[in-house]
Amino acid sequence: MTSINPTQLTARIEHWPIAGAFTISRGAKTEAVVVTAEIRRNGQAGRGECVPYARYGETPETTVAAIEAMRAPLRQGLDRAGLQSAMPPGAARNALDCALLDLEAGLSGRRAWELLGSAAPQPATTAYTISLGTPEAMAEATAKAAARPLLKIKLGGDGDDARIAAVRRAAPRAELIVDANEAWTPDNLARNLAACAGAGVTLVEQPLPAGRDEALAQIRRPIAVCADESVHARASLDALRGRYDAVNIKLDKTGGVTEAMAMAEAARALGLDIMVGCMVATSLSMAPAMLLTPHARFVDLDGPLLLAKDRDDGLRYDGSIVYPPEPSLWG
Repeated sequence: MTSINPTQLTARIEHWPIAGAFTISRGAKTEAVVVTAEIRRNGQAGRGECVPYARYGETPETTVAAIEAMRAPLRQGLDRAGLQSAMPPGAARNALDCALLDLEAGLSGRRAWELLGSAAPQPATTAYTISLGTPEAMAEATAKAAARPLLKIKLGGDGDDARIAAVRRAAPRAELIVDANEAWTPDNLARNLAACAGAGVTLVEQPLPAGRDEALAQIRRPIAVCADESVHARASLDALRGRYDAVNIKLDKTGGVTEAMAMAEAARALGLDIMVGCMVATSLSMAPAMLLTPHARFVDLDGPLLLAKDRDDGLRYDGSIVYPPEPSLWG
């Protein structure tokens, strides 16, 4: 018998201009290209947003296709638990996982964190990103953000010692974390770590390329090192032993908030600190990630702050303080 209220799935590509440009070691972009999924059932809609990442072989078009391939399973009753084995970790599963949880929250009248048995997220201090550039350009951008308590500095390899020194002079009181996005080498690793330590940097994110990071286990690390590209879901945690002190959990890598919450628990059991991170995207991407903030040493959910315009029902930001989502946005 045909259901009176069948499950409906839609997916679409959206373009959100960035205020200026966002530059890391792999290049620059002027817009955030996201994919949104919406699941409707019994008069209620659930939404999720993801950012396909070329670094992992994803495109907006293949992500939409992967989401739409789940239309029949969803109509047949596929839920979040089944989704974890029906799709691999990645952007497409993230959008669907978050949309299903948003739908569950709407249908049950409960908030998403209650459904997950998690603590309610509280307002959190997010990092604010300074794009890669010349030392002079980065110092100028940093000076404009120097009053923010936590800055994330994008680095790029050669010349990073000068960049971080210039940034520190421009923001003498801010806590600094840096992200090399795999741009360092074993030859400059010790020198760049020493420069960061000398500048009072708290954390260095993904200095070496994923799969070629064994040098981290062979040196004395003067500051904590965080895995990003080297870690995705729980299955990748064991390989971090002896090399990393923290993990950056991003929903687009874990394949959604369901796996991300389980991964956070597993990472803490291994003695790893947690950063909850994001791609450049709208508040619809950030909202589910807020559920991880009670467990995180570092929060990096500044994506909407880098856009020219966010969604109308987006998260509330007060300087660097980000507030949990309202039900009208997600969860």
